[in-house]
Amino acid sequence: MRTDLSDAHSPHPDPLLAMRGVCKRYGGVKALRGVDLSVGPGEVHALVGENGAGKSTLMKVLSGVERPDDGTMEFEGRAWRPSGPVQARRAGVAMIHQELALAPHLSIAENIALGVEPGRFPRLGSLSPLDRRSMHATASRVLARLGHGGLDPARRTGDLPAATRQLVEIGRALASRATVMIMDEPTSSLGRHDADRLLEVVRRLRDEGISIVYISHFLEEIRRVADRFTVLRDGQTVATASIEGSTDQGLIESMTGRSVGAVFPERDRRPGDVVLRVDGLAGRPTPSRASLEVRSGEIVGIAGLVGAGRTEFLRCVAGLAPITAGEISIHGRRMESKSSIRARMRRGLGFLSEDRKGEGLALTMSIAENLLLSNFQAVSSRGVLSTTRMQAAAREWIDRLAIRSGDPAKAAETLSGGNQQKIAIARLLHQDSSVLLLDEPTRGIDIGSKVQVYELLDGLARAGRAVVVSSGHLPELLGLCDRIAVMHRGVLGPARDVTECTEASLMSEAVLGSDGEVAA
Repeated sequence: MRTDLSDAHSPHPDPLLAMRGVCKRYGGVKALRGVDLSVGPGEVHALVGENGAGKSTLMKVLSGVERPDDGTMEFEGRAWRPSGPVQARRAGVAMIHQELALAPHLSIAENIALGVEPGRFPRLGSLSPLDRRSMHATASRVLARLGHGGLDPARRTGDLPAATRQLVEIGRALASRATVMIMDEPTSSLGRHDADRLLEVVRRLRDEGISIVYISHFLEEIRRVADRFTVLRDGQTVATASIEGSTDQGLIESMTGRSVGAVFPERDRRPGDVVLRVDGLAGRPTPSRASLEVRSGEIVGIAGLVGAGRTEFLRCVAGLAPITAGEISIHGRRMESKSSIRARMRRGLGFLSEDRKGEGLALTMSIAENLLLSNFQAVSSRGVLSTTRMQAAAREWIDRLAIRSGDPAKAAETLSGGNQQKIAIARLLHQDSSVLLLDEPTRGIDIGSKVQVYELLDGLARAGRAVVVSSGHLPELLGLCDRIAVMHRGVLGPARDVTECTEASLMSEAVLGSDGEVAA
């Protein structure tokens, strides 16, 4: 397949679901401007595009959350215009959201039956007591279909790990006899092992004849499970083709509408002196032992399974979590274990949280306020904030990082995930951070924005900053970093040159550790 996919359209010859020329407006904003999508029976169809391309709006229309303003939809050969999500689910179209719609206080069986609970005496309607035996039998049946027959349907859903809660959501769709499932970023909060298991579930559902619309920013996942893909850009369908023969570069260029080079920048950085030294660091409850040296002008990756202690390690170094042992030095100056994050910021340390919405940004505040939040002194005069200087400084960072916003006064929540992440990084630069600790810096952003973030981090390292990136995505670390260290059960292994690392070796160390101890 050619790199340019802009004219590649191949609707399924016998679609189970077909959307043609679908449009949706919100006031004067055209969210969808004539989208075409066809999904065949037993097909996994990937829906890809940058944040803001229209994917979520299209799925809301398909699942009955929103009504289209124009266009036609067909499902199982008949006109499709659901009045709401309940009608759509009962007809066979189920939406599995990125933020799972489960009741954590209810059991697995109760969540699977939620909204369609069977009564012991159907003639009594809503007055009938629940048929809990039937609910448990249904839950056991669908869990067995998903390869998890050993799960107790009576378990409280809130006590389950994220991967198992995802299965409960899928089980609810199966229980309603869904023939089309829409999965929105189903692996975004999962570790490598759990993501692999979920992809196996997706393949099993496809083999059973269930059609799946699979939304993901992970191109390697799409290649593993999808048969075809559709690319949306600016609310329009720009490409539909088979996965076989496609290229990552072609997909990215189709999504962004512009020519791009390799996903990762060339590594020809020249590291300088050690600017961050961590020796025997321990925290509560993790890490248990971590040592690391980071030099100016390099990017060091931290790999490891979910729960291994990667985030806790960065938070200890940043002064956000208690330290029970060890030493931290920034630019040759030893930091007291109880020194505040403000003290470490003054030494040049900057921290980016993995929780962009909860900690990384104040979403209801303006772009300018978020950019300058940690260093308002730079735009103040005699303790009085200068609105003029604030707007000028914000526009400078918006231009330097190519943040697509238009107006610094707009709320940060109005921007795409990629542009929000750029704002969070720009704030670290505005506070003049020379050592950047970045926890999952590309989580939840589209591939086009990821490329921009990679280029940004490469440029920062070339300019002499030290960058530490914690990520559960091994291809990202291998493509971006100069050295990689692996966290296993709270113990950080030695940082190795990236040329000595492979996905297999990193995963082996993450699972077994350097001494061969299997991770729980």
